Amino acid sequence: MSNRLNRLGKDFSTFLLAFALAIAVWISAVTAADPTEQRVYPSPIAIETVGLDPGVVLVNDLPTQVNLTLSAPKSIWNLLLNDRSLIRAVVDLSGKNAGRHELPIQVQISVNPVRVVSTSPSELAIILDNIANREMAVTLEQKGEPSIGFQAETPTLDQDSVIISGPKSIVDKASMVRAVLDLNNASKDISRSLPLTVLDANGLPLNSLTVTPAEVEVNMIISRRGGYRNVVVKVVPTGQVASGYRVTNISVYPPTLTVYSSEPILVDQLPGYVETAALNLNGAKEDISVSLPLSLPSGVSVVGKQTVDVQVSVDSIEGSLTLSGMKVEVIGVNKDLIASISPATVDVILSGPMPMLDALRTSNIRVLVDMTNTIEGTYQRVPSVEINNPDVDVKSILPESVEITLKSTSPTTATPSATP
Repeated sequence: MSNRLNRLGKDFSTFLLAFALAIAVWISAVTAADPTEQRVYPSPIAIETVGLDPGVVLVNDLPTQVNLTLSAPKSIWNLLLNDRSLIRAVVDLSGKNAGRHELPIQVQISVNPVRVVSTSPSELAIILDNIANREMAVTLEQKGEPSIGFQAETPTLDQDSVIISGPKSIVDKASMVRAVLDLNNASKDISRSLPLTVLDANGLPLNSLTVTPAEVEVNMIISRRGGYRNVVVKVVPTGQVASGYRVTNISVYPPTLTVYSSEPILVDQLPGYVETAALNLNGAKEDISVSLPLSLPSGVSVVGKQTVDVQVSVDSIEGSLTLSGMKVEVIGVNKDLIASISPATVDVILSGPMPMLDALRTSNIRVLVDMTNTIEGTYQRVPSVEINNPDVDVKSILPESVEITLKSTSPTTATPSATP
């Protein structure tokens, strides 16, 4: 019996050894076919924070990504590289109260086998603070001044106070909730929404706080002061521009201005406009730029500059002119050739300012056909027109083209006949 037990023990030991060798061979074969690789994951992984208590808030800025070094078989690497969602980097804030905490970054990988060799960073310094709310009055600051002759009445806000919320340490620093109203050059009632800014004792904004509501509606009446009035400016032109010209535009700057009188009834009696001194247009052929004084009733004055700038645009009247029977000249003909033209004359239609057309002389106009470097033959060419006035344009030539025939000037040599 003992011999049988001894033999069985030996056989079992042999079996265990054979099994261990088989496992080793299998592991070696698998490793050879799918080798383990250790390398840095090529893309940083976004850091997620979970478990934050609703009564606290994160105060400090944290890194947003973590770099990983992993060890895994090649086949697993292929999966990880093709799907980044298989890897998560999590910081668990569950149960953490206000204060400073050093918390590890937990790397979670959805496939196996993978070993996390290193993380950079490996942990985060987290600062939490309790969330606080506080009611504060709204302070309205005004900057600038209304237009001359106007005054601003007392503004009204639809919200006298607001609630600020955020980390308690920052809420405690709040000194003012400010809205800024710009009155610069205002000449009519104001109704607009203004954003609110929380400031500390040094006047610096506390941007991490939330303001509810974030804006206030402000209304302000802008009224006219007694003795002041805004009126438009009316230009008074006299005379006529030169013959063949016309006025295309008259502009004045400023188009409106403010007048004042110590007797308000005088400005109230104005018709809503004031006239300039006479603008002389006699014989004008070009644009006019002039500064003109104003014609004001006695006791009324202009607030500010006492003159206005006037711009007048003067353009010539466009017309057309037909020149009939203009002779066509051929230039550039080789000295061994002679040119004939058909037709020899054309009609030329011109356009331009009437004064320029009236001053044209046919002696100053040439109709040309350039045959430079052209050999003997017959050609159809479009004439060109030379005019010594750049303001005059050629609209058309009738006919549009002429026929040019070039022939040799050398006499033809007859071939002698044979004597019988």
